[in-house]
Amino acid sequence: MNFWDSSAILPLLVREENSDATRCFLEEQTEMAVWWATSVECVSALARKEREGRLSLAEMTIAQKNLNGIMENSLCVGATESVRRLAQKLLRRYPLRAADSLQLAAACFLAGESTEDYGFVCNDERLTLAAAKEGFIIRSFQSEIDQNE
Repeated sequence: MNFWDSSAILPLLVREENSDATRCFLEEQTEMAVWWATSVECVSALARKEREGRLSLAEMTIAQKNLNGIMENSLCVGATESVRRLAQKLLRRYPLRAADSLQLAAACFLAGESTEDYGFVCNDERLTLAAAKEGFIIRSFQSEIDQNE
C-alpha cells in the first residue's frame, strides 16, 4: 500500500513534467491511501493554476472529476484526534507546514509500527525527507519542487 501526498496526486490531474512517471507507478501500484483533506489541498493548487491562467475551465472540470474518482477509490485516513496529536508531534520533530504534518501523521497512523512496509508517494522535498526519517519507502517523481503548492 502506498500513501499519496497531494503533491503526488496533482500530476495525475493536470499535465506536469512528471505526469507520465507518476501514472506508470500508479498502474503498477494501484492501492492508494490518502488523507481526509487531500482533495482540499489539490483543489487549492488547481484553483491557483486556474486563477493564474495556467488551467482552463474545461481542464479544471476534468481535473476535479478525476480527483473525485481518486478520492472515492482510495483508502481515506480520517480527521481523527489521533492524527491531530501525531501531527503536532511531527511539527516539533521536522520543519513541516501544518498540512504536511497532517499528511505525514495520516500515513503514520495508517502504517502503525510498520512504516517500512508502506510507500510514501510525494513530490515535496521537506515532507519526503520527514517521511523517510519515519521509515517509509519513498517514491518521488519530481526533480523540481514547487514549494508554493
